Amino acid sequence: MIWRPWRRVIWADMGFSVNLVESGSEMASEKHTVLIAGGGPAALSAALYAARYGMDHIVLESWKPGGQAALTAEIENYPGFISIAGAELTAKMKEQAERAGAVFRMESVETAEEAENGIVVRTDSGEYHGDYLIIATGAAPATLGIPGEDEYYGRGVSFCATCDAPFFRNRRAIVVGGGDSAVKEALHLTHVVSQLGLVHRRDRLRAEPYLAEKLVSNEKVTTYWNSHLREIKGDGQGVTAAVIETPGGMKTVETDGVFLYVGTKPATEPFRSLVELTEKGAVLTRNIVGTSNPRVFAAGDVTDNGFRQVVTAVSDGARAAAAIFDRIQAYD
Repeated sequence: MIWRPWRRVIWADMGFSVNLVESGSEMASEKHTVLIAGGGPAALSAALYAARYGMDHIVLESWKPGGQAALTAEIENYPGFISIAGAELTAKMKEQAERAGAVFRMESVETAEEAENGIVVRTDSGEYHGDYLIIATGAAPATLGIPGEDEYYGRGVSFCATCDAPFFRNRRAIVVGGGDSAVKEALHLTHVVSQLGLVHRRDRLRAEPYLAEKLVSNEKVTTYWNSHLREIKGDGQGVTAAVIETPGGMKTVETDGVFLYVGTKPATEPFRSLVELTEKGAVLTRNIVGTSNPRVFAAGDVTDNGFRQVVTAVSDGARAAAAIFDRIQAYD
């Protein structure tokens, strides 16, 4: 079974000192100065700076550290590294944060709301009260809503080439999308598959020119410009073909797998009552990391900031932690 990334949204929450309740007893209730929700680069950076500032905090993550960045096969634009696997980079980030004193808890945030003099976050394992909250829960892959997409999820349809490429060794695959994520994952697949189709709704890719040229010039790649994936077909066991609407009409292309990179959906559902969101569900930010709620800050892909890269996510996380520290200092 192929792993289901978008159903494993990464959350992480707050932070003060902790006294856990034994398993089987009442759920834990803790108080912290800073709650950090998320597990990706923004949350890891916020945790590092919260620890370095000596602020009582906790990070709640429901899956593994690193977020979507950890699923990227190769990152070539993070300063200091010519090339590094996303999982390796984010593992280094977490190790650095832990060395500074960051505290992590593997729990899923279910609800978050205002309480007297702070924020209360409830997870699948406990309740956390914080003076401040940093939302850094990232975004999950968006879907197309076409026939066959749900039916063959895990049986040929994937949202993570880094995770699932081994299933398609010497087989055929199609990537849908034209941004950095689509192109990076497509490049990763070229090392594994026998043939790769690239479906993009425009006549050129939106990804970095260097990456785009590297992909389209690969002899394994067939591009379908100004085209849309309309249906994924299968034999009941797995994917067998993709129906693509091209400028020349409908075309059925035989394939063993379809990888979708058609945007993301911010993971903000637990925070809807706390902060103002955009129409697309992203946290509406003020002064980069501030929100409509003075006790809540946001960082990384969960925000409405347009340029979404690992380097900007870690910057957001640092800014959010620094903003809270400055506010605490001003009140002392």
